[in-house]
This record gives sequence, C-alpha cells and structure tokens, in this order.
Amino acid sequence: MMNAVELFAGAGGLGMGVALAGFSSKAVLEWDRVACDTLRENGRRGHPLVKDWPVFEGDVRDFAFGTLEDRIDLVAGGPPCQPFSMGGKHRANEDERDMFPATVKIIRKLRPRAFIVENVRGLSRPSFKNYFEYIKLQLTYPELARRGTEDWLGHLRRLEKEKTLGRPRGLGYRVVARLVNAADYGVPQKRERVFIVGFRNDVRVEWSFPEETHSFDELLRDQCIGDGYWNRHAVAKSARPVAPAGLGKRLSDLETRLGFQPRRRPWLTVRDALQGLPDPTRKGDNGFFSNHRFQPGARPYPGHTGSPLDLPCKALKAGDHGVPGGENMLVLPDGACRYLTVREAARLQTFPDGYVIQGPWSEAMRQLGNAVPVQLAHVVAASVAEKLAEQEFDETARLISRLSRP
Repeated sequence: MMNAVELFAGAGGLGMGVALAGFSSKAVLEWDRVACDTLRENGRRGHPLVKDWPVFEGDVRDFAFGTLEDRIDLVAGGPPCQPFSMGGKHRANEDERDMFPATVKIIRKLRPRAFIVENVRGLSRPSFKNYFEYIKLQLTYPELARRGTEDWLGHLRRLEKEKTLGRPRGLGYRVVARLVNAADYGVPQKRERVFIVGFRNDVRVEWSFPEETHSFDELLRDQCIGDGYWNRHAVAKSARPVAPAGLGKRLSDLETRLGFQPRRRPWLTVRDALQGLPDPTRKGDNGFFSNHRFQPGARPYPGHTGSPLDLPCKALKAGDHGVPGGENMLVLPDGACRYLTVREAARLQTFPDGYVIQGPWSEAMRQLGNAVPVQLAHVVAASVAEKLAEQEFDETARLISRLSRP
C-alpha cells in the first residue's frame, strides 16, 4: 500500500478520497479543534476510511516530519482558502493564513512521488494570476527556496529564470493545474475548485485530469426528453417544474449536439442526493441518520435564495457571519425555503451516511462548507494512484528483466 500525508485535513473529505484510492495515511494534520473532534470521533467509531488515521491537532509548521522523509508517496491538502475566496478579503500572500509557503516547505522535506493541492476557484481569478503562477513554480522547484530578504516577486523572477533553463536540477515536479466542476464528476453540487497535481521528475508517467463523467446536457435530456428522471423519483406531471419558454428549440439543438458526443451520465441533483432521507421537519422521523435535525429560521430574500431540488445544489460555503447567497438553504416544491440539515449537506458533499460531523449546526456546516467532496477527491486521487502503481510495476519488471539475464 502507498503512503500519504494529509495537510489541512478539515472534516476529512480529501483524506477519505485519498484513502478510497488505496493510500495509507501516515499523518493527518489539522489545526481546528472541532474538525479534529470530527476526525477522532469517526476513528473511535471505527469508520473504515479513518479508523487508523494518526491525527495531529496543531499547525502543520510545528509537526516533526523527520521520521517520514523519503517514505511518502503522496502529499495531499487544501491550504486555507480565505486569502483567495470570492467572499474573503482577497489579500493572497499578504494574508497570514496563506499556507502555500508551508505546503511547499513540507513537499521539499518529504519529497513525495506526487502531490495533490486543492483550493477555491478564486485562486484562478485574474487579480491573482501572478501569485497563482508563483505558487505553481514553487511547487515545480521546491528546493529553490525564497531568500531571507527577498520579496515574492523577486523570488518569482528567480523561479522564472530556472524554468527557462529547461534543465531539471535537484528535486523537481511536473505540475498540472485545472479548474474543475465537481458536478461533472458525479457530485450533486456545482462546486468549482482548483486542483494542482504534481509528479516528481523521476516518476516517468503520462497523466492528465480524469475525463468528466457527467453533464448538464444529459440532465436536460433526462428531465425534458422522456420521463426517466421524474419516473425514478415518482414525481407526477402536475408536480414538475414548468418548462421555460424557448426550451423546445434548445432541446432540438441539444439532441443534435449530443449525437456527436460521448455519452455521459446526467448531473446529479439535490433530489437525487437526498433520496431516502426522511423529512427533518417531521419530529421523531429521522430514523437511523445522524446529524439530521431540522434547523429553523431560514428566510429567503433577493440574492439570498436556496438550491432547487432538481439541479445540483449551489456550492456549499462556510462564513463567519452566515452565508450570503443562501447556499445552505433548500427550495421546496411549493416554493418555501428551509435550511439543509447537516446530514443533507454531507450527502451533497458525498460524505458517507455513517460519518458523523461534530459540533452545533453552524460549526458542522462550516466544516462541510470548507470540505472537498469525497467523490471528487477519490476521482483525482485514484488517477494519481494508478500512475504511481504503473511506475512501480514498470520498475519491478525492468529489475526482473535485468536479474534474469544470463
């Protein structure tokens, strides 16, 4: 089994995806106490994905990595997103919560065969273009560290010069970055995230981001051409949303376009994700589902609306003073709104039902709003694991070939 280190683990979404891909976690680091409580409680309960996780509560910069050097195949983590979040103060490298420098330092020390770094869509916005390039170049040349009095722009220029040399020296990685939508990979949520993936230069494999498996066009076809979606959910015609004007021509064009595309599956919707969960507004009807308690007080207003049932939900968010766009609310068929329960939000983040989230509703929703969907993490981590295993197989085959020569 290949070994991994998980940085900024949060509630464990990325780490569980990495575990599903076949990696064994040798260190799971998170500074937030309640998030660590979530990890420890699920370990105590024997959840198969986290039961053996060695959880360290504290700053990643304070962890002693010495015993793990040259033993790690994968470093994975999502550095705190607030410096780059669309709803944050946008201070990037000037924000004390920017943990990309610490991430690079850990990769420099552990020398993993590969890494997966995840962050918010805001990292790729035009105003952060130079700093985003700086992050990628640091990950490409982790041994070319910033000097004592050097500012980040001076360091960026030095990294650019190294890149133009075209001669790998010391520890280096081949780095690929892409903005992906979780809905395109079977997550019932329109959640765009930046993934940066790197393979150490001596790991000679070809890799690209996994191909999308789901599409909005297929959801349109499933809902509007035939009755497949509605029949699966036993929704009568009288209870279905009214089709918008001009949909007929769009569907005709859609059928023509889809005829030339590889067949994908439909985007998953909120209704798909919540299937089988009891109505939390009915007291005493929560069955065996943990974290499925009704939270009163939801109130829609312009710019603050919930997610409709028959589309992927809005990207769940975490905010210090509430979520301004109503991302943690659900729009019911009669037009009324209510808050998502923690279990419903966990479903939308593809966390397993047996996984409990610690803390009160607001704290649990914050953990989930910061999390990587388990399904998306698994897709990316599995594609990396496949290439690392491929390299190991090739090296073993070459060794056997050499030893078997007369």
